[in-house]
Amino acid sequence: MSEIKLEELFLELTKEFNETKSLVRVVLSGRRRNMQVEHERIDFRPVLIKDELKIQVSYSDGRQMTSKNFTAREAPFNELMRSGYANIHLETTSETISVRISKKGEPLVHRESVAKDQVLAHDRSKSRLLDSADPFLIAVGISDKTGAVKPSKMDKYLQVEEFLRILTPALTAAISAGHVHTPTEARPLRIVDLGCGHAYLTFATHQYLRAQGIPVKVIGIDIRSTARDRNNQIAHDLGISDSMEFLAEEISETSLHEADVAIALHACDTATDDAIAWAVKCDVRLALVAPCCHHDIQAQMNEIPEPWSLVTKNGIMKERLGDLLTDAIRMQLMKLSGYRVEAIEFIGGEHTPRNLMIRAVKTGATPEPKEMAKYDEMLALWKVKPALASLLNR
Repeated sequence: MSEIKLEELFLELTKEFNETKSLVRVVLSGRRRNMQVEHERIDFRPVLIKDELKIQVSYSDGRQMTSKNFTAREAPFNELMRSGYANIHLETTSETISVRISKKGEPLVHRESVAKDQVLAHDRSKSRLLDSADPFLIAVGISDKTGAVKPSKMDKYLQVEEFLRILTPALTAAISAGHVHTPTEARPLRIVDLGCGHAYLTFATHQYLRAQGIPVKVIGIDIRSTARDRNNQIAHDLGISDSMEFLAEEISETSLHEADVAIALHACDTATDDAIAWAVKCDVRLALVAPCCHHDIQAQMNEIPEPWSLVTKNGIMKERLGDLLTDAIRMQLMKLSGYRVEAIEFIGGEHTPRNLMIRAVKTGATPEPKEMAKYDEMLALWKVKPALASLLNR
């Protein structure tokens, strides 16, 4: 029965898509159960190029987006819509249709009559998510008193922007798939920044999501009491201390025991493991972790399995291999704990050498026995005992 309903819906959506004079945009995102999709998100929108109406298709991997233009007839909407996406959002000039396909293959449809305009401009410059003159950017020291980003803080500003570009689709997809609850004023989204430091990211996350109409409660944790006092004072001065606070605590010993989203940006060495362990133990639904230095596994890489000595005889290559092994093991441990885990580029290497991010969504899926076998084989091969494994009692 569900296949019939779904096919009828696909036919309706295809018909709406083909009405190019009224089409505003379509977004495909999420992944249906037991299906794989090539891209994290796909956007369709009509554009006018040399007086000819085209369909621009933009493919996103969660960080970068590439676009290609098609004639209306050649646009691969029908094929991509059926390829395994769980969420379909279609807007016309008079109606919005939002579809979520359940685990059982049942289409859950929401319709809303709302007027929208077509925007047919082809080239749209990449807009900044954060106004450099935002009071919080001035307060945390990224922008000067005139609202201009300080040259010495430009890399930090770009890191914060790119993080928000990763967070937003990841959060939207997790909410649409039911992995994260829909936030309300009565039950806001609980976000914890583990090892927040100067709290650039903490404030940016709070201010940006609030500006998008998403109710949030954001808490920053850092071991230093000076950071806690400074950041709480900034929150007070900005008038947002009712939905934002900072604690001076060790990540491994924090008094917090719950969150919907956990973020940890460049927590040093095993502090990253503490952050991941906290997220797993507290059943955090979405975790975004950008690891920093990796000394734990590197210090244990003493008995090198052949032929890997070809790599490890060079000090810098051994260090980079240790980084990769550490993060691969972390990801596998999260997978074994019921998370869907991916490694993505956080920001270009010209801005920071630590540009890998672990993105994990708690789906509760039971890992296959072969995944545990792969993990055991990796540890046996390198004769290492990861700090995270001890923290998770594995």
